[in-house]
Amino acid sequence: MNHYVGIDVSLEASSVCVVDSNGKIVYESKVRSEPHALIAWLSGLNIDLTRIGLEAGPLSQWLHAAIQQAGFAVELLETRHVRNALKTMPVKTDRNDARGIAQLMRLGWFRPVHCKSMAAQETRALLAARKLVQVKLHDVEMSLRGILRGFGLKVGPIAAVGFDGRIRELVAGHPSLEAIAQGLLAVRVALRCELGRFEKQLRAMARNDTRAQLLMSVPGVGPIVSLTFAAAIDDPARFKSSKQVGAYLGLTPSKYQSGETDIDGRITKIGDASVRAALYESANLILTKPLKGCTALKSWGMKLAKRCGMKKAKVAVARKLAVIMHRMLADGASFRPVATA
Repeated sequence: MNHYVGIDVSLEASSVCVVDSNGKIVYESKVRSEPHALIAWLSGLNIDLTRIGLEAGPLSQWLHAAIQQAGFAVELLETRHVRNALKTMPVKTDRNDARGIAQLMRLGWFRPVHCKSMAAQETRALLAARKLVQVKLHDVEMSLRGILRGFGLKVGPIAAVGFDGRIRELVAGHPSLEAIAQGLLAVRVALRCELGRFEKQLRAMARNDTRAQLLMSVPGVGPIVSLTFAAAIDDPARFKSSKQVGAYLGLTPSKYQSGETDIDGRITKIGDASVRAALYESANLILTKPLKGCTALKSWGMKLAKRCGMKKAKVAVARKLAVIMHRMLADGASFRPVATA
């Protein structure tokens, strides 16, 4: 008889449920969220496990890789799909979630998620750290501006290099403001230093990454965008068609059709928001800056902008860039301007 396993992963302990092909619960337990503990428990059952399911989450990729390496058939499940499937349960507990996941595995009503390679995970971690420092640097600068504005001291437009001197000039003669500015400017210096270090590391990584070098042949695509996209796609072969990438990244319109109602909505925004933001930035550069080598793509985008507005045109160009860049990764070919017409 076939058996199916559902694992609801938590930080300390995971709820595990095993059901047979009729949906009857055979085993249930709480197991430590460690690969060796889960593998030992599953191996100790002494039954054939047809399929194991884990909902995608912070620990799931780590556990998935170890369980798969131990020889089990394991799948990562899309969080949104699992959440909607289990929404009908009146009582939400980890135990019930594990039961629900086990039933989804038995019925085959699940959407698997690609488990990214270790190299892709490391790249994404570095990109996330760089983005965090960049956001906090911006927060510190905006907080300084806001504090001084309350005393009628306006910083105004200023380059990053002259920001420190402008703040010190404004707070001169205000002891309390001088103390505040000194502390926040010290934090700003440290954040700028770390941001520069992260960006230097990412540029070096892009120079040594053949896929990033390939993607940087696209006008408007630099080290950050190329590494972000390459890490998100990871394995180009997992997409049957390059056109699927736009939907995977949430860059295709949503649709609601029922009876006589048929509505095309805004983009779904499903998937990695950081990749969408990176592609949108590149599309913005293509449509607003005089870049060489993208005449056909820019012409297509500007025609679209006249018809439906610049913002929608940028999203459309971002989607087209995703398709082009995926095809480049799949074929190992550099950007060909004529091919984008």
